Amino acid sequence: MRLMPVLGAAAALVVAAPAMAEAKGTATATSPGGVVSVEVSTDGDGRALYAVSRNGKPVIAPSRLGFLFTDVAKIDRRLEITGTETRDFDDTWTQPWGEWTSIRNHYRELKVHLRETTALARVFSVTFRIYDDGVGFRYEFPQQPNMAKTNIAEELTEFAFAQDGTAWWKPAFLWNREEYLYNKTPLSAVSNADTPITIKLADGTHVALHEAALVDFSGMAVSRTEGTTLRAALHPGAGRPKVEKTGAWNTPWRTLIIADNAPGVYQSHLMLNLNEPNKLGDVSWFKPGKFAGVWWNMIKGEWTWARGPKHGATNENVKRYIDFAAANGIPQVLVEGWNVGWDGDWFGNGNDMDFAQPTEDFDAKMLAAYARKKGVRLIGHHETGGAASHYEQQFDKAFKFAADHGYMVVKTGYVTDAGQIERVDPDGTKYREWHQGQWMSNHFIRVAEAAAKYKIAFDSHEPIKGTGLQRTYPNWVAREGMRGMEYNAWPGKNPPEHEANLVFTRMLEGPMDFTPGVLSLKGSDDSNILSTIAKQLALYVVIYSPVQMVADTPENYAKYPGPMKFIRDVPTDWSETRVLNGEIGDYATIARKQRGGEDWYLGAVGDEEARSVSFKLDFLSPGAKYVAEIYRDGDDADYRTDKRHSIVIEQRRVSSADEMSLRLAPGGGAAVRFRRIK
Repeated sequence: MRLMPVLGAAAALVVAAPAMAEAKGTATATSPGGVVSVEVSTDGDGRALYAVSRNGKPVIAPSRLGFLFTDVAKIDRRLEITGTETRDFDDTWTQPWGEWTSIRNHYRELKVHLRETTALARVFSVTFRIYDDGVGFRYEFPQQPNMAKTNIAEELTEFAFAQDGTAWWKPAFLWNREEYLYNKTPLSAVSNADTPITIKLADGTHVALHEAALVDFSGMAVSRTEGTTLRAALHPGAGRPKVEKTGAWNTPWRTLIIADNAPGVYQSHLMLNLNEPNKLGDVSWFKPGKFAGVWWNMIKGEWTWARGPKHGATNENVKRYIDFAAANGIPQVLVEGWNVGWDGDWFGNGNDMDFAQPTEDFDAKMLAAYARKKGVRLIGHHETGGAASHYEQQFDKAFKFAADHGYMVVKTGYVTDAGQIERVDPDGTKYREWHQGQWMSNHFIRVAEAAAKYKIAFDSHEPIKGTGLQRTYPNWVAREGMRGMEYNAWPGKNPPEHEANLVFTRMLEGPMDFTPGVLSLKGSDDSNILSTIAKQLALYVVIYSPVQMVADTPENYAKYPGPMKFIRDVPTDWSETRVLNGEIGDYATIARKQRGGEDWYLGAVGDEEARSVSFKLDFLSPGAKYVAEIYRDGDDADYRTDKRHSIVIEQRRVSSADEMSLRLAPGGGAAVRFRRIK
């Protein structure tokens, strides 16, 4: 391996050490800055164990590694370490879009080789990439005679936390996919949790447990075994094995982001860095931006996706939304229910969906031309109703139709209960898969590759969870995968702390299509959303997505011209992001710098309590002058009263030497544009 000199942050340093000739009892390595340490050992029964420390203090106590198979003996004991390899890596790469332009990838890698001492003599390695803000590790199995075909029943990886603490987690393996509110419990009271799960240990250390680069594998949840020990629990597939592999294979990275506080967890780049670089080449054809949509009236039940007297996707309605978007500098308009297949019972039964056949009251050619003249593009919705194989059979015609009509983005959907995705094999045999299973992890890669052929990006709803794959497939620009704004239209609304939970949990997966900006603060049957109007503005900064919806109706936006100005102004692509403060489930303040510009934008969200957030403005350019355009809760604002629309819009001059304090009302928030003037 060629050795490279250090030439600054943009250069890579790679130093390799050969595998040891003799086995050793333990293997250790420390992150480049000496912050995080990993130790791998075997116990008296030959079980392989790993442990993680931060600043010399245990975070993960010795925890077992291994697998359970459906057809052969498990791997978890009678193992020996046969050698190790270490290398250092330091590089900086550029995102085509995102929350940061440049990402530094600096780690020390420890590869530990293990072999069974039994007659099977199976071998594998565990590779650890150790960063100053955490660690990722994965299993790597070479091709070998006793594992030509591998049928995995369960992964036995443990995460034995060295302390108890408070955990924020959502349940796994339930019918409503991943769309559940977060529980806040002691770590020792967690049951079955999907990842990411974020934990504040007793000493204040914050740890986010997740996975990166979920490709050709089943998604990992965790189940508590005893005390503060969690164990991997793979999502099922249609058959008895949860994962099937042939020849050589490896797992996704099992990840632990470790930080002093909640903002430090969000600031980590570990998830992105553990994914492979861009496989699609030039994706400059994708332009981040906002979109309006023929959507909210459907969510509220006033319009229908199906054809009939209340059909939403009509020429008249779509033209009106195009006019609204053009007048407000919104580059795209989403249309749902535009295609054949929505009539009747499509939930979990999307085999009538045709993604290249519009309904008779949706003139796709005329509307595309009308939008083009106005400087707007349409976003088509591909709702599969869970019929994933049926969708795959239409990939070429569906994405060609989108490209032919000027679409840059499509929104996909998989509305069916968990475990009810319909897979149809070439021989016609039907199976039912889980949204987070191995087959669906491969399905989404097929979507990305098929869409990219036609220069189409996609925003997936009811998706497999995010694991940083937007680095490898940068046309996978957003996903849902949590309770978004639509739940605020229905009974059982999202509580005020929901978004302050999301920042430090769901948002660690990557961009979320939360669909913010409902300034009317009204759901179905004139019900009240548990938010202030200022908080709706803050969500455009706090909940990141390169495609942000302007979710309310044109009529409602016309009633709020002041707040609407912020929605018009706020970008969706950033060169830098700073989490200024935050506590999980309580509040979060985030500042982002506009990519290609000098302005900064700030969003702050709270919970059900009134509070003030204070922060320095040292993220602004030194010596420069700015006008802070502030949108804050009025002094009487309160999500529980008829003052939820109370807002103060004001300006003041500021610089990087200043500090700012913002009052957040109950259920409230604040948004600020820092417009550079000198």
